[in-house]
Amino acid sequence: MSRVARQLQEEHGDVEGTLDAIATCAVGAVPHADECSVSYVVGRSRVEPRASTSDQARAADELQGRIGQGPCMDAVWEEQVVRVDDVAGDERWPDFAREAPLLGVASMMCFQLFVEGDQLGALNLYARTPNAFDGESEEIGQLFAAHAAVALAGAEHESHLRDGMAHRDLIGQAKGILMERHRLTADQAFGVLARVSQELNRKLFEVARELTDTGAVPGGNGRPR
Repeated sequence: MSRVARQLQEEHGDVEGTLDAIATCAVGAVPHADECSVSYVVGRSRVEPRASTSDQARAADELQGRIGQGPCMDAVWEEQVVRVDDVAGDERWPDFAREAPLLGVASMMCFQLFVEGDQLGALNLYARTPNAFDGESEEIGQLFAAHAAVALAGAEHESHLRDGMAHRDLIGQAKGILMERHRLTADQAFGVLARVSQELNRKLFEVARELTDTGAVPGGNGRPR
């Protein structure tokens, strides 16, 4: 597990790469797991598959979003871990129990990865045979999910930092354009961008990006009032 943890940490800074690594590593780390997916659950019903090791796993996630029920959703909203020994015979989610076996899903384990507002993350493990997972699988799955959550949080944090730096650079470039074009001070140029952002109800960096891309201030001229 320490090797797996290091491998996940190496993906820091790339959210999509980290998600793919989590799905791939889980199959090798958790006994009896044939496929894996990572999904985000938004609100009470929308399931967004973000990474998967197969079309089968992705389809099973999409099925839960379509019918509005399933172990993935229960794992993130009600319990941190949900184990399904026999999908076809499970009475907790009748629609899922009827359709999931058609996708080749016979047993499952789902783990909560994170909770962020109304968006939650789930790690979903699939097996093609009933009763594939046991206590050891569940214990290792929980440990893996904990490492995965840390790696994903790190990747998200670094991504936000990079976005913030890129946004500051854009705003700086936009200020420079206004300062040169209209002989404004730095504060005056920033005030123009802030005013346009407020008037158009757009983010400041979006206004700056349009100005640097087109040379024109969105919604009118860029002279201070």
